[in-house]
Amino acid sequence: MGKINKISVHSHFLRIALLVMSPLLIFADNGIEMADTFRQDGKIYVVVTVMLLIFAGLIAYLFYVDRKVSKLEKSVHAEKM
Repeated sequence: MGKINKISVHSHFLRIALLVMSPLLIFADNGIEMADTFRQDGKIYVVVTVMLLIFAGLIAYLFYVDRKVSKLEKSVHAEKM
């Protein structure tokens, strides 16, 4: 049963990642003026860095919550026996 929950969590994570990344893939090569301005000014690196930090924080939080839930599941399973 624990294996199914981990697969489910990873499946949800993949769906969320695709949902978040899909606009980037759709509008990647449309010549958006704001993106060109950011590239010219060198600010695109700041934007990408902030996005990566937010994404890394979400991933870290997901793993933290997953570990806590796994510990709770183990303790509830141990109390039943």
